[in-house]
Amino acid sequence: MESGLDHLTARALLEWQVELGVTDAIGDAPVDRYALPDTAPKAKKPAAAAAPAKPAQVDAAAMAQQAAKSAGSLPELRAAMDAFDLCDLKRGARQLVFADGTPGAPVMIVGEAPGRDEDREGKPFVGRAGQLLDRMLAAIDLDRTQNVYITNVLPWRPPQNRDPKPEEIGMMKPFLDRHIALAKPEVLVVMGNISCQAVLGKRGITRLRGRWDQALGLPVIPMFHPAYLLRQPQMKRQAWADLLELRAKLGAGS
Repeated sequence: MESGLDHLTARALLEWQVELGVTDAIGDAPVDRYALPDTAPKAKKPAAAAAPAKPAQVDAAAMAQQAAKSAGSLPELRAAMDAFDLCDLKRGARQLVFADGTPGAPVMIVGEAPGRDEDREGKPFVGRAGQLLDRMLAAIDLDRTQNVYITNVLPWRPPQNRDPKPEEIGMMKPFLDRHIALAKPEVLVVMGNISCQAVLGKRGITRLRGRWDQALGLPVIPMFHPAYLLRQPQMKRQAWADLLELRAKLGAGS
């Protein structure tokens, strides 16, 4: 039978199929394309990105220990603390609060941390709490300008006057220990729970207050913090008893 398809029409149909993507003509025998080997190039898996190098962990307490140990005097210790940048509290504080009073005095008071007034003036125990402390000391013939030296566990103010965190206390403890060693007091007075924790490793100021203990080779007496006494004036009777205990200790040593 003669085909009715002329060559022009046949060519047009072929070009149309090529345009659609036809690449193979129909052969005389069927082809099982599932049985053919896979000759398509396999996509390469992207190389695994190298894990970013972890920053080296800095042992802040060890760095503080090294910096504190290198200080041979109170001015050198102050400079070492001022240059210490590993405590985050420094970033939010106005300035370092190092100490006040008389270096070499027989009595050294350790407070907790600077508050707003201390942060502004750069001295520990100022403002209302400092004024009450001065009156307490004067009652037993002590004065920060003559025979008392004062510092804090932390030299920078915590945000919103929150309690210092254990890791902050641990980080700055080498500086406190060196501070006490360089000041060479005869007696330590630790005021408040944070100071008891840092110096004695104990908490519970209501139970600890007025009872002599030992730390760093020195007699230590815990007392209520003046800021606490401003909030709880009924506790001033116990604070007075503790002051008398301190005066008796100093009198026995003279």
